[in-house]
Amino acid sequence: MAVVSCQSLQEETHNDIQAMSKDQHSFAKPQKVVIKHLDLNIEVDFEKKSISGNASYDIQNNGSNEVVFDTRGLNIEGVTIGEGEQETSFELGEAREFLGSPLKVDIKENTKRVNIYYSTGKEAHALQWLNPQQTADKKHPFLFTQGQAILTRTWIPVQDSPGIRFTYNAKVKVPKELMAVMSASNPQAKNETGVYEFEMKQPIPAYLLALSVGDIVFKPVDERTGVYAEPSVIDGAVYEFADMGKMLDAAEKLYGKYQWERYDVIVLPPSFPFGGMENPRLTFATPTILAGDRSLTSLVAHELAHSWSGNLVTNATWDDFWMNEGFTVYFEKRIMEALYGEDYVDMLSVLGFQDLQGEIDDLGEESEDTHLKLNLAGRDPDDGMTNIAYEKGTLFLETIEAQVGREKFDVFLNKYFETNAFKTITTETFLEYLDNELLQPNQINMNVDEWVYGPGVPANAHAPVSERFEKVEVSINRFLANYNPSELETEGWTTHEWLHFVRNLPDNLTIDDMAKLDEAFGLTNSGNSEIAAAWFEKSINNNYEVAYPKMEEFLIKVGRRKFLVPLYKGLAKTEEGKKLAKEIYSKARTNYHAVSTNTLDALLGIES
Repeated sequence: MAVVSCQSLQEETHNDIQAMSKDQHSFAKPQKVVIKHLDLNIEVDFEKKSISGNASYDIQNNGSNEVVFDTRGLNIEGVTIGEGEQETSFELGEAREFLGSPLKVDIKENTKRVNIYYSTGKEAHALQWLNPQQTADKKHPFLFTQGQAILTRTWIPVQDSPGIRFTYNAKVKVPKELMAVMSASNPQAKNETGVYEFEMKQPIPAYLLALSVGDIVFKPVDERTGVYAEPSVIDGAVYEFADMGKMLDAAEKLYGKYQWERYDVIVLPPSFPFGGMENPRLTFATPTILAGDRSLTSLVAHELAHSWSGNLVTNATWDDFWMNEGFTVYFEKRIMEALYGEDYVDMLSVLGFQDLQGEIDDLGEESEDTHLKLNLAGRDPDDGMTNIAYEKGTLFLETIEAQVGREKFDVFLNKYFETNAFKTITTETFLEYLDNELLQPNQINMNVDEWVYGPGVPANAHAPVSERFEKVEVSINRFLANYNPSELETEGWTTHEWLHFVRNLPDNLTIDDMAKLDEAFGLTNSGNSEIAAAWFEKSINNNYEVAYPKMEEFLIKVGRRKFLVPLYKGLAKTEEGKKLAKEIYSKARTNYHAVSTNTLDALLGIES
């Protein structure tokens, strides 16, 4: 893949804007005025829990007298235009649920720069302010942002659409004992001033603009990769992510040159709501993947894969979210196969298929939310971030691969990433590209519309199987035939085999059965978050209350939504369980990010 110059990137980006479909989750009008570059100058105040400063934009103005930005809960203190900072009038429109308010700024037809002075409000949902007790080392406060899908507008006034890309520079002032890092070029050590400067040369959408501030240290893994974390976490994290450089090499061999210079990971405190977030150059990651045996690092491969699918080629709107995640899960598995073999990836595929089936059961087989192409009009786009996009999306791509063969599919994907680098793409544009470049030339007739615009999983889906899991199922059947758990052949099992084992235990076990398993394998006290969460879910379904105190500790400590939702949902199935869920939630809620609390408030009927 050829390296693209910044000037040509911006030209391609803005040509692409003219053709992009209307993003119903943004007030911006990019066909009239679109942002090109951001100069951000802010100060982080932990006492006030506020960020304040100014966001100055270079804009492309197509002869308009108004530019519109997205905001939500921001205090807009003033707006000027031009290098000379000429005062201008502005208006904050009526607030709408999920979307916030449009900031309409009066400009001239020849205006090229807009300067917005602002501070964040109390409801800046992108920001997670942590007190020292909520961190690993418990000495200093911590802050991180989470912008996906449309939360960046809660901490920066911006044109907050995945279809709008811009470059940025930033100057960030923080307390001197802390360090700031961003989705950009980053420092590798603290300085004495507490002022850090950043540059992102490649154009990115707003949801990938990210900031983290805390007592952070850095250690390299190799010349292109490294890890940021709190001091007590750093050594374990570097051990866990020892194969990052190999992952990057494998990715480049598959689908072309890595275009973001460095690839680093920061391990955040446990309240981070996702497994990982693919912020360019600096993946934000949950500490729940630090299993001590490198068994959960497929998440790193996933976030790395986003450097191509998502960050390099981005869904134009959130209705096209599967374009980011389906490709990324497929790419993640190809990286893991290159490093660890087919049998390892077969396990990932089966677990993913189980997640997909569970999601379809929850949503309903005929639900429109099981389509790949979504219709999120009038809804929070966060509603579309389900296993459908991830697992049905990758299953679609694997089914195509099975039809045309891997060699031809790899040639197609290489060309896809190269042709669409630093651009946004809709589902419809991709399907046309797929038909012209792959299906028609190879005379493949495929039920594409059924996959993309239909519910559930089509009959011709490429169903995954795993020989290693078949051996696990032998152990399950032996246990159900009254074998002592200690006699089961579990030596050498990875996290994935244990997950398959726990997930496939029936929901009608006796308390004695659960106790035998627990005594043999220490599942209630497991330090592996994936295994622990699966066991707690099984404990709820089998009324194994012995595990509840540890489950409560887990729910209070861990903010990853993937774990929280099934456990709270499982508890809420009964009146007694729902009462317990609310009691735990009342203790845990302040530890969770807004991304998690928004979901759980609705699930438990809590008014925020």
